[in-house]
Amino acid sequence: MKDIETRLEGMVEGVFARVFKGGIRPVEIARRLTREMDHRRSVGVNGETVVPNHFVVSLAAEDLAELSGVSDSLARELSHACREHARSEMYHFMGPLQVELSEDASQRPSTFGIVASMLQGDGGKGAGSLLLPTGERVVLGEFVVTVGRLPDCTITLNDPKVSRNHAEIHAHANGYKVVDLGSTNGTQINGVKISEHELNDGDQIIFGNTPIEFAAS
Repeated sequence: MKDIETRLEGMVEGVFARVFKGGIRPVEIARRLTREMDHRRSVGVNGETVVPNHFVVSLAAEDLAELSGVSDSLARELSHACREHARSEMYHFMGPLQVELSEDASQRPSTFGIVASMLQGDGGKGAGSLLLPTGERVVLGEFVVTVGRLPDCTITLNDPKVSRNHAEIHAHANGYKVVDLGSTNGTQINGVKISEHELNDGDQIIFGNTPIEFAAS
């Protein structure tokens, strides 16, 4: 949690310091979110430790209004904090991780509340997402994700070493699998060229010269 707190502390000194004006600090919300995960953990059917994956952070109307320009960035950073905590504690999620900021008329200014719940992914599928070089996160589900240079691909990469239809990522067993579609320059997992591979948390997938990280939480 130390690294996560340091990361969020740095954000507080920037745009969020001006937004919250010393009332609510993002690191305080992150601490509460991770405590909710710790307090509400349970044992899943396969013996793994399962924790909430859906969080609603309730704020007073005036606090939420001040966040209008940075709410998406804050939600992403809070999600990142939860994801990193889950990795460090070897927690598992039932579905994609999501942090929402919501207005609550009963909430006093400079205070916040959190409602945490466990929500299963589409079709009963567990969590999985792809972190793109742009910082965008693509949440996986039962649908097939296509990767390539063509504009109709799910993930379009402007990389001359990526083929028009380069690879697919789809649900497989209890996780996800990447399949190379006979691309010219191939697909690598953690520096090793593959034709297909069942993805593990933290795997770096390289399409041409473009790295994308897979997160199983």
